[in-house]
Amino acid sequence: MLGTLLYVLHLLGAVLWVGGMAFALLALRPALARLEPAQRLAVHEEALRRFLRLVWHAMPAMLLTGYALLFGWYGGFAGAGWHIHAMHMLALAMAGIVLALATGPWKAFRAARARADLAAAATEMDRVRQLILLNCGLGLLTVAIAAAGRFGG
Repeated sequence: MLGTLLYVLHLLGAVLWVGGMAFALLALRPALARLEPAQRLAVHEEALRRFLRLVWHAMPAMLLTGYALLFGWYGGFAGAGWHIHAMHMLALAMAGIVLALATGPWKAFRAARARADLAAAATEMDRVRQLILLNCGLGLLTVAIAAAGRFGG
């Protein structure tokens, strides 16, 4: 029962994190192209502030539930299949990218917006977009590996 709860929480975190990135890239960003630059940056700031708050909760929850499942279900790294090792490596890379995003371009974006420097804010938002694109790709790869490994692929 506890294992099932941990697995469900782990999957929900993945859906929120990866799905949120896909939404931001494939739906939100193209829709915002219709707005004036100042409005677009304001919406980006508010949407990403909320999304990053969600990720700050989902990311540690996923890491903790992942480790709980790794050691509680598989008995540690030695008992885990290739897909678990791959997911672990990708999870750490994705967490590192989020930390880099939050302490680099996201922080610079917010500072540029605070001083009303639209050109600098737009440059930093593009850097944010690039990191989210990279992380979304890694997240989708992780989901594919999870599915393949779960069924013996």
